[in-house]
Amino acid sequence: MSQSTLDALGLPLFVPGHRPDRYAKAAAAGADAIIIDLEDAVPAEAKAEARGALQCALASAAFAVPVLVRVNAAGTPWHEADLAVCAELPLAAIMLPKAETATGVAHAAVKSGHPVLALIETARGLRAIDAITEAATRLAFGSIDYAADIGADHVRESLLFARSTLVVAARAADRPPPLDGVTVAINDAEALAGDCRHARALGMGGKLLIHPAQIPGARQAFAPGAEEIAWARTILAATASADGGVVKVDGAMVDPPVIKRAEQIMRRAEADAK
Repeated sequence: MSQSTLDALGLPLFVPGHRPDRYAKAAAAGADAIIIDLEDAVPAEAKAEARGALQCALASAAFAVPVLVRVNAAGTPWHEADLAVCAELPLAAIMLPKAETATGVAHAAVKSGHPVLALIETARGLRAIDAITEAATRLAFGSIDYAADIGADHVRESLLFARSTLVVAARAADRPPPLDGVTVAINDAEALAGDCRHARALGMGGKLLIHPAQIPGARQAFAPGAEEIAWARTILAATASADGGVVKVDGAMVDPPVIKRAEQIMRRAEADAK
């Protein structure tokens, strides 16, 4: 997967691995990528069926968006078989659930032959975050499993430390901003928008989605608003001729970090417009 493709994977959509009839529909729904799920969405008795469906589908069809596969976690009876199948397929990346060690991430990358999105879902994973981030291509947050693992309520206050830790680890390792976990309320547009705005405010770069109906609302919530874009344009126009240092714009002092933030907003707005 190229770096530009990786950076663009802000809103990937999960699709159950044992439902190949949904693959094409999910790929055409408007998400940035699809994640064919061999893990949580597939019952134990259907794991082999899901791997077979995945093989057949990717051998016989091309999809308009990048395809990722969430394999089963290390230590499960299906992990190695999942990696072996992925090694034969034209994937953008694999997602490794319950990532807890850099060794596990590296093993998954070697055996699958693909970049790894490490899904942090446990206290052990968070504690080893720096090493995992170096081994992975990108991070994602499995907030529901993480909350269960530490015995916390699935609320923003309980998960603030974990989300911020992922953001800092990704930035320190020069990785793209992490993807936030899912919002399970499929038909609650307000809850989805609030979750997306919260994640974006913390520095996360996107969100894992579980239903096509979530795509438009999530995309709108992560996109810079009109006021932000206008502010960024004003800052960049006013400082275009400045030779570094601090300048005054609309009565406020503007230094290089403010300019950098304006540039980030405009890059995101331009990417969303494509």
